[in-house]
Amino acid sequence: MSSSGLAPSGAVLPLPRADGPARLAQLDALLPPITRALAEGAASLDRDARFPFDNFALLHRHGLIAEIVPRAEGGGGGGLATARRIIGAVAAGESATALVLTMTYLQHRSLVRTSTRWPEAQRRAVFESAVRDGALINALRVEPDLGTPARGGLPSTTARRTETGWRLSGRKLYCTGIPGLRWLSVWARTDEAEPRVGVFLVPRPVGVPGPEASPDRPGIRVVQNWDHLGLRASASHEVVLEDIDLPFGNAVDIRLPGEWAPAGIGQRDNDAHIEQQAWMSVLLGTLYDALARAGVDWLVTFLNTRVPGNLGAPLATLPRVQETVGEIAALLHVNQRLLDAAARAADAGDPDDDIASGALKFTVTGNAIRVLELALQLSGNHGLSRNNPLERYHRDVLCSRIHTPQNDTILSAAGRRTLAAFRETA
Repeated sequence: MSSSGLAPSGAVLPLPRADGPARLAQLDALLPPITRALAEGAASLDRDARFPFDNFALLHRHGLIAEIVPRAEGGGGGGLATARRIIGAVAAGESATALVLTMTYLQHRSLVRTSTRWPEAQRRAVFESAVRDGALINALRVEPDLGTPARGGLPSTTARRTETGWRLSGRKLYCTGIPGLRWLSVWARTDEAEPRVGVFLVPRPVGVPGPEASPDRPGIRVVQNWDHLGLRASASHEVVLEDIDLPFGNAVDIRLPGEWAPAGIGQRDNDAHIEQQAWMSVLLGTLYDALARAGVDWLVTFLNTRVPGNLGAPLATLPRVQETVGEIAALLHVNQRLLDAAARAADAGDPDDDIASGALKFTVTGNAIRVLELALQLSGNHGLSRNNPLERYHRDVLCSRIHTPQNDTILSAAGRRTLAAFRETA
């Protein structure tokens, strides 16, 4: 194998897994060729809105899907800085793959922090399948009537108690990665007189992700209606759950509604929530920042090679172009500083609180959107052509505004804290 990590055919070859600092050095060598391999098929996946099974097979060969799984469970035991490195490299190649991997990482990290909540058998099954098969997991939370649970309300998806466990039925929207998910972490309520609400773990025997994998199992119907502006290959389809029988142990974390509210959770759960928010903001911020950086890579090449006849020199020689590229560089510099600092703090056990994590997401994703808007401004029709990747990066980056927490929630919470602090000191 060459020093680039590529076989002569251009395929990325698996390497024996290293640990500790050696793993970071291994990732530095491994990730660039993976980015290039993913980028080769990105335009086709976007055009056809086709789920990237082959991309996940590639990531699994290198143990990257299980990178956050604890070492004691056979995974990499990676922290947020390592996860950020991987997500950034994957997103620079193919954004939908990075989004599904991000969601799997967030679920794995949640299991690390809340391991005492989940039954050991279910927790171990999720980890073991990630290590062995590259199994993916994501949460199914949004519903047609409820919207996102982050804004309150009880789900309509219901688990009815049976003699042997629970029978689950409901409908979920925006189920990112559903064709390739082995595990569905379904947000639902019980049919008890005093309903409990929480997570029911639904297994799907899809095997190793690949083109032959079926999107359905008995009781799961996938409504393939994802036809979106951006992240088209994420296959975030609607899912109908119809009388799925689960053992009692698959009600992995159900509580009374008040026990999910900030005032009702204990310190341990609150600490886990804060860390989870920090991880989510950093990884989603990294994904969209990586799209902006990929767009700038294309832009810089374009500006240095495009020579209009009336100018007789590359566009890069124009002062106004240089000034705009300087603004782009400043925005990306801020993003890197914010994301790196937040990742280091979380890995050191001092993650940003909810307000700071929200501010990071708001700033980083806003900067990424602005970067690609400026890139389109400089490139004109060339940037908007589907023959070039810039318009795809721009469509994808706009999806950052939809991820929880959304901008109105972020700014309202920050505003309330600021106004309350003034009243306390007045």
